[in-house]
Amino acid sequence: MKLSIIFLTLIMFTSCQKKKEKVIQKEKNYPFYVGTYTEGDSQGIYKYALKKDGVLSRVGLAAKSENPSFLTFSHDKKFLLAVNEINPEGGSGTVESFLIKDDSLTLINKSSSGGAHPCFISTNESDFVLTANYTSGNVGLLKLNNKGELSDILDLQQHTGKGSTDRQKSPHAHSAWFDFDNKNIISIDLGTNELWFSKLDTKQQKLIPSDPDKMAMSPGAGPRHLTFHPNKKWIYAVNELDCTLTLLQKNNNGKYIKGASFSTLPKGYTEPNTCADIHTSSDGRFVYASNRGHNSIAIFEVNSDDGSLKLLGHESTKGNGPRNFSLSPNEDFLLVANQLTNNIVSFKRDKNTGLLKFIYQIEAPTPVCILFN
Repeated sequence: MKLSIIFLTLIMFTSCQKKKEKVIQKEKNYPFYVGTYTEGDSQGIYKYALKKDGVLSRVGLAAKSENPSFLTFSHDKKFLLAVNEINPEGGSGTVESFLIKDDSLTLINKSSSGGAHPCFISTNESDFVLTANYTSGNVGLLKLNNKGELSDILDLQQHTGKGSTDRQKSPHAHSAWFDFDNKNIISIDLGTNELWFSKLDTKQQKLIPSDPDKMAMSPGAGPRHLTFHPNKKWIYAVNELDCTLTLLQKNNNGKYIKGASFSTLPKGYTEPNTCADIHTSSDGRFVYASNRGHNSIAIFEVNSDDGSLKLLGHESTKGNGPRNFSLSPNEDFLLVANQLTNNIVSFKRDKNTGLLKFIYQIEAPTPVCILFN
């Protein structure tokens, strides 16, 4: 009799646990951090959450910081890194490292970014850190240790040259990316109108120029960001100034070759516009890019044979100046940070068609970067 009672109790307990797990699963939120500019109402880095139905909620201020305009994580996601897009009296901007604990970020240390107005930061699986310094036109290399402490600058890649437009009179490094192997690096310079290629020497902790070390984009293109296709053969670069996406294809020697470019704008659109951000769905079927001016997300379908893009349409961002956007971890949603109208907007994403449907929007002070946990 006692054994029967114990057995029944275990069944009831297991059943209750399963019900609890189902409830937790149903109520699961996707937390994300928001980088901002702090000249206005913002105080730094904020934490928000995306609910299962696409509704957004504000958790609160995670850390005070000056112009934390771009964010990334350490490889193990224990630490958050932010650039401070500043240029104090002609000096260097900075990079901050934070310990992630519950809903707050605790500052660990701060280092020089190696140049003025750092606007981008990335890490690889060994926690080497790249910073792109816009005004000074260079890329900094740092290292994060297992305590979350940033090193001083280990190396600097200084860009030289200029492009053909008023915004390209000098180098303007806009982003720096680790390629699929975590050692080859692609730095994008809007000012010189080029992609710069280098290799990370982990022993010397230096950036070594590749051969070839540069790729020129179409005159006046103004490259800004890129996205990697999951087949590891294609890259799409978004060009800020001429509002196009350019396909880069890796050849048998592992070098990239420039392919065709595709407009992010509707035919006949002649108003001012600049592009900002770009992302690819994990299944490799769709590419998304943000238009500032047209204030839209351009939706492209990828041709699986040759990587060419077909423009499917545009979705209004419900705000002005979509600086940065991100796909949710399950890719059911796409979130847009509208810098000039102080709002973040969520869209439901149809995984079959790639199209977007407006769901919700929430106030956010000068949001310029969205980073999901």
